[in-house]
Amino acid sequence: MILVTGGAGYIGSHTVLSLLEADHQVVTLDNLSYGHRQAVLDGHFVEADLQNKEALARLFESFPIEAVIHFAAFCYVGESVTSPRKYFNNNLVNGLNLLDAMLQAGVDKIIFSSSCAVYGEPLEIPIPEPHPKNPINPYGMSKHFFENILSSYNSAYGLRYVSLRYFNAAGADPAGRIGESHDPETHLIPLVLQTALGLRAEVKIYGSNYPTPDGTCIRDYVHVCDLAEAHVLALKYLLSGGKSIFLNLGTGKGHSVREVVESCRQICQKPIPARDVEPRPGDPPELVSSGGLAQQVLVWRPQYSLKEIISSAWNWHQNPKF
Repeated sequence: MILVTGGAGYIGSHTVLSLLEADHQVVTLDNLSYGHRQAVLDGHFVEADLQNKEALARLFESFPIEAVIHFAAFCYVGESVTSPRKYFNNNLVNGLNLLDAMLQAGVDKIIFSSSCAVYGEPLEIPIPEPHPKNPINPYGMSKHFFENILSSYNSAYGLRYVSLRYFNAAGADPAGRIGESHDPETHLIPLVLQTALGLRAEVKIYGSNYPTPDGTCIRDYVHVCDLAEAHVLALKYLLSGGKSIFLNLGTGKGHSVREVVESCRQICQKPIPARDVEPRPGDPPELVSSGGLAQQVLVWRPQYSLKEIISSAWNWHQNPKF
């Protein structure tokens, strides 16, 4: 059985669905502070917080868990700057609670939901895994610190891990069963689609004078189902004896903010007003993954194009289930 922490969240719920479709037994743990109970379509569900050590111990006693996929973390970069205590307590202290419960129960395999935020300002594009780690906000720091903890636990206790550094997750289940629903919403594609639906007056484009072809930031967008599939493959890798490793999850191709907005206009057939505003501090001009190592180690191939990502998200946002 596989334990998925934070499995009622956006990427977590899509991964739970992929695990179930791959015939894994799943138990999902989530405190529902940001996740949605309706997003967990099947398997066992436990509402609990990683802060609760007793609840964690009971969970590992109650289910024959052989590996953990750990999503439960706070992930708003701006909030992490104003509330670092909140981020370090949850992303690090509570993460340590999980690792200690795993050791106590004899569970020695974990897949960690990391981020390209560990790299900070990129020195080269595309970004390879050995790139220096210099996170520029507490969110990225918390991910980098936890990766270091995993390395130490691997050396000392034999805890094997795959740390997956996401680039920009986007899209929704093509069947429309689950999708992206954040409050507050900060991701570009949902913000653009909400504008198309009349839920927002306009899209703000933060910065138009970057050293990129159209002056707006470039990002590597990965369909959430491709990310979910990478977790299933990472689980297979660990269960077959694979060694601990850090892997980027990206397509290796970037798209600008203006390109995303225009693609949404074409797919939605809506005007979608957009306005250039001042750039946000700390936004690198370009973040694109090298991606090759995950393809080599996990035999992972992203399947969805930007248009397919947007189309699946548009399908969801027109008829959200939660």
